[in-house]
Amino acid sequence: MTCPACRVPVLTQFASFELVGPIVEGGLDPAADPAWAESGAASPAEYARWAGHLCGMTCLRMALGAGAPSLFALRDGAFKYGAYTEDAEGVIRGLIYAPFAEYVQQAHGLDATVHRHLSSQEILGLLDGGRTVMASVHYGIRHPQRPAPGRGGHLVLLTSRTADGTGVHFHNPSGTTATTRAAELPLPAFERFFAGRGVSLPAGV
Repeated sequence: MTCPACRVPVLTQFASFELVGPIVEGGLDPAADPAWAESGAASPAEYARWAGHLCGMTCLRMALGAGAPSLFALRDGAFKYGAYTEDAEGVIRGLIYAPFAEYVQQAHGLDATVHRHLSSQEILGLLDGGRTVMASVHYGIRHPQRPAPGRGGHLVLLTSRTADGTGVHFHNPSGTTATTRAAELPLPAFERFFAGRGVSLPAGV
């Protein structure tokens, strides 16, 4: 599946598009996803434990385009660089931007730039300059008609301006429908969920 406006693949952090909603909003155990092996995970248990943390790797897969490694192959690479960590209790932390950018640069040869302070207008400038932007937003962005529960904690890939130039197209790894997986919002609506930070990558690799 591709986004007609931007030709970037539309992917989700769960292997079965139709199960994203039941998993993230209905409480379905990800281990029940029959397509789990397509993610590159070693087992249903590993898939269930990690897939909810891999929005950033999904954004990277989309940015890499056709021929990108599997989701868990990217996870493995990012983990080696410290972009994810696990503590003594097994708690997963990440995505950590600086080691992620190093991983992308060293392993994939892409100019990944960390933006610790990023305005929506700067995002438009990056998009106009031929970049995509992994932006930190609240996962509630898939319900933009509702009040924003917060900002940050989830990553989406911004791919272009909207046709009228005043909003953004983005791909949401936890989008539950076609229109929330390849979505667009006016900037004021996007800003309600946006944490003001992210990582930019080259477009069209």
